[in-house]
Amino acid sequence: MRTVFWTAFWVFLLDQGSKWLVVHWMDLRGLGRIDVAPPFLVLRMAWNYGVNFGLMAGDSHLTRWALIAVALLISGAVLWWTHREPGGIWQKVAAGLLVGGALGNVIDRLLYGAVADFLNMSCCGIDNPFAFNVADIAIFAGALGMIIFTPGKKPA
Repeated sequence: MRTVFWTAFWVFLLDQGSKWLVVHWMDLRGLGRIDVAPPFLVLRMAWNYGVNFGLMAGDSHLTRWALIAVALLISGAVLWWTHREPGGIWQKVAAGLLVGGALGNVIDRLLYGAVADFLNMSCCGIDNPFAFNVADIAIFAGALGMIIFTPGKKPA
């Protein structure tokens, strides 16, 4: 379980550090947009009050606290699952990615009332209207890794 916790710790720090750097230090909050390497990488400030792609978005306290509770429950379930169904090192890394990312977004909801998204990537004539953050990447990679690297039960 040590690998899970250290991975979660570093993902959480990377997520929160990148958000502080971009949102506050680079003042993306005030600027709204910073072209880094357009259209491939643009920093675009977006406050996500819902889940992925703004689903369930509503600037209400009930939505905010419900999403915090869901993220904490999922994190707890992943930790329980990883402890109960131990797999290899990659399963533990995947669990840490998922938990670290989820906790990073929970802190955003506690501090700002919404998740701070700022990475926007487009290519090949397609203008991507969505933004994401380091936590979102970690959650996606962690969930995928949990599916791939968790050993299955052998048939009896």
